[in-house]
Parts: sequence; C-alpha cells; structure tokens
Amino acid sequence: MGLHRRADGGQGPAQGRMGRVKTIQLRRYTLVDGEYDAFVEWWRGAMPAVRPPAGFTIEFAYGLRESNEFVWAVSAPGDRDEFARLEETYLASDARAAVFEGVPQRVAEYDIAFVDDQPLAG
Repeated sequence: MGLHRRADGGQGPAQGRMGRVKTIQLRRYTLVDGEYDAFVEWWRGAMPAVRPPAGFTIEFAYGLRESNEFVWAVSAPGDRDEFARLEETYLASDARAAVFEGVPQRVAEYDIAFVDDQPLAG
C-alpha cells in the first residue's frame, strides 16, 4: 500500500448545539501490517496528551482490528481557516515532535477530510 494523504471534502464548519461553529476533521488510517497494537498503544498515550492542549477536541477514536484500520475525528472551534491556523502551530510544536520522535511509520495509508457542515444525526 502506498502512503498518501487526502485533505479535501465537506462544505464548511459544523454548528454546535448552542450555535457555536466548530470544524471537524475525520482521519482514517490503514495501518502497516503487524503494527495495529503498537499504533493503538502509542496513539492512546500520545494524541490525548498533545491535541487538546493545542486547542483541539478529540471527538472519537475507534480501531478496526479485522481490517487493520484506525478512524478518529478531531475538531477545533471556528471555521476551516482557524482549524488550519491551529494545525500549523500544532505541527510545528515541540510537544508534537516529542511524541513522534523515534516512532516508526505505522500508517500505510491516510484518508483525511473535513466532514460536512451539518450533522446527519443527533
């Protein structure tokens, strides 16, 4: 499987229950064969430690062991431009660099997209 990233999709930010705008990014990974358990263990320790302090909320995270997949969503207050500003700062942060330092590539394929602006249920 080749490594690729897709960052398209959706129409805009989601409206929260109180009318507040937030942008949600869905992140779907196909993991490298044999790396499921190691990835999940690393993710559980790393992402909750670095994403929320950077201004993000982890909406959910699920693993699909049988298909070697991991799916999660991360959100941030504001529109896509604000999400992009937070993401740029996060990607350049020392905290993010620290959790990735020495970690082998465990994701074979990335599918990353913003969700549509209105929830379909709930």
